[in-house]
Amino acid sequence: MKKICLFILIISVLFSAFFVSCKKEAEEKGGGGELVVWNQAEPQSLDWHLIEGVPEHRIYYSLGEGLVSSDPETAEPVPGVAESWEIDPTGTKITFKLRKTTWSDGVPITAQTFVDSWLRILDPKTAAPYAWFPGDLIKGAGDFMEGTAGPESVGIRAVDDYTFEVTLVGAMPAAVSAMSHYAFAIVPLHKIKENPDSWTMPENYVGNGPFVLDEWKPQEILSVKKNDKYWDKKNVKLDRVVYIPTDDDNVGFNMYLNGEVDWAPEVPLEQLDAVKLRDDYVVAPYLGVYYYIFQVEKPPVNDVRVRKALSMALDRKTLVEKVTAAGETAGYSMVPPMAGYDPTPGIGEDLAKAKQLLAEAGYPDGKGFPKLEILYNTSDRHLKIAEFIQEQWEKNLGIKCELVNQEWKTYLDTRKQGEFMVARAGWIADYPDPSTFLDMFGSGKAMNGGKYSNKEFDELIGKASTMKPGPERFAALRKAEDIFITQDQGVMPIYHYVSQSMIDTTKWGGWYPNAMDWHPTKTIYKK
Repeated sequence: MKKICLFILIISVLFSAFFVSCKKEAEEKGGGGELVVWNQAEPQSLDWHLIEGVPEHRIYYSLGEGLVSSDPETAEPVPGVAESWEIDPTGTKITFKLRKTTWSDGVPITAQTFVDSWLRILDPKTAAPYAWFPGDLIKGAGDFMEGTAGPESVGIRAVDDYTFEVTLVGAMPAAVSAMSHYAFAIVPLHKIKENPDSWTMPENYVGNGPFVLDEWKPQEILSVKKNDKYWDKKNVKLDRVVYIPTDDDNVGFNMYLNGEVDWAPEVPLEQLDAVKLRDDYVVAPYLGVYYYIFQVEKPPVNDVRVRKALSMALDRKTLVEKVTAAGETAGYSMVPPMAGYDPTPGIGEDLAKAKQLLAEAGYPDGKGFPKLEILYNTSDRHLKIAEFIQEQWEKNLGIKCELVNQEWKTYLDTRKQGEFMVARAGWIADYPDPSTFLDMFGSGKAMNGGKYSNKEFDELIGKASTMKPGPERFAALRKAEDIFITQDQGVMPIYHYVSQSMIDTTKWGGWYPNAMDWHPTKTIYKK
């Protein structure tokens, strides 16, 4: 144990020395300065069509930009590459007027760039984990993805060089907001053609965001510098943003305390009591849910009675009060409370009923129940939550669990492939609408690693995507959520998030708490 502690201490000291040196060098250069971000994990990729996580999304805000970006205060859509847009009276056709802008190497970005990029993410050969997202929104995209129609069937069109037209499957009320997501990103196809296997490396990389890739040493540092070709470069204040990928919560947090990191988007659980007294601790409501996925094709969790028993036997109130303890709320619905939408109440907690269901499934008091594996990605927070749930299920149901830890990229691959029994997950809204918490669980969706499938659920989600905003659409989504959670217990909601960050807003401007926890680096500046 002493050797392990010594090793962690040495690693922490080495990280500290390295990044103090980086910050000192940047400060000596002068200019707009740099922001150092503890980014929690090594990114899967810098190919925006192959990513699916929050650490990658933070980097995307620096290196990429789609039709629209996000207001840093409200997270509402604001002009990006598109300087304006019009929605036709049916709500199904959006026409974007693009500004004249280029990639960082000077190659023009046109409406055809969007057509070609979006067809790339939709193409099954790309194997994009988020292809289902534009696939659900854009008319004809699903048929192209399934191979029953060609690319010409997809409802996107370059009217001219700087007019891009999108036809939706229905009057999707949050479509424009959704298009700020990296699933609708453009990629430099001319560079991909030149360097198909290495175009994301610094020597080959071109982007269209406020910054461009400067340095990337995997597991050490990823830095970006100001993009001189960016259309709004006069409003970009920072010279450089540095992303630190350590997944050790204590190392990342100590770097913040030591002044080597300027923004820490997480707080170790054991530090919360002390941190809550600090002025640089920022906590805010967050449109997200922490949940466990069941791989519903794997016994014993292929039995809905087992899934319900596991959910009913978990004391969420104690978990959020004693373990996470940052103001989260115990959650029984997949969709957090949202304006105009009343989430399903779920099945609640009932230990007697849980024991009854487990016995009916053939495991009275847990007898004969196989060892249950809980998969989580490296994080002290996820470990402590898993340990609490492990203890609850053994004490309440007689079920023994084994905790399986994997680093971020491996964990994402394992989860996507469905090679698990139970896995932790978190979902943050891609846009402010209940459908963003439900549509990824449609049958066969790339991100539906739990293999959940229900025909009526699929039909309701499909119906809601074509309906106009209003109570009837919300009723269809609520019915779908009832089926998914209350009837089938497709996943186990645990709590609804709050966002937690450490950042000194007396020193940094342009960073604001918002319900999506989106913080475009374009707007951040040193006061």
